[in-house]
Amino acid sequence: MSSKRITKDFASCSASPPDGMSITMPYEDDITIWHITLQGPANTVYAKGQFGLVVRLPSNYPFKPPVITFTTRIYHPNVTNDSLGNICLAMLKTDNWKPAYPLVNVLQAVRNLLVEPQPDDPLEARIADEYRSHRASFDKEATQYVTRYASGPPKFPARAALV
Repeated sequence: MSSKRITKDFASCSASPPDGMSITMPYEDDITIWHITLQGPANTVYAKGQFGLVVRLPSNYPFKPPVITFTTRIYHPNVTNDSLGNICLAMLKTDNWKPAYPLVNVLQAVRNLLVEPQPDDPLEARIADEYRSHRASFDKEATQYVTRYASGPPKFPARAALV
């Protein structure tokens, strides 16, 4: 693990985070876990929500991609519809990952999924079909999830659950 690279990435992300994101390193003794609060992007069904994300940097980062998960439930074709919050994003797949990717760009790509879901590369096929074929129904369900799960400050899992 390159602590120098992680420190540089954190400084860069903290100084100029993607729109609507605040980034913290919650544990002084562990630079590999970050907490992110993401305000739902304007003009989307997620606009009124606050979403929690956890970034976990593997021991062989930057040669392996970070693991980024939603801690807030979200109705989205590219995020598992469960408490795990796994994200399907091409650049985070091991085969596509490049060590040169700046983490701020990765975080921007996650935010962009809320602006423009990628239903052709879904984790939730049913939700992707609904997004493509019954957009009004998708928008209604996504908005209900925001009200139910993302209307207050995000909750983050205990440290033990992240290891």
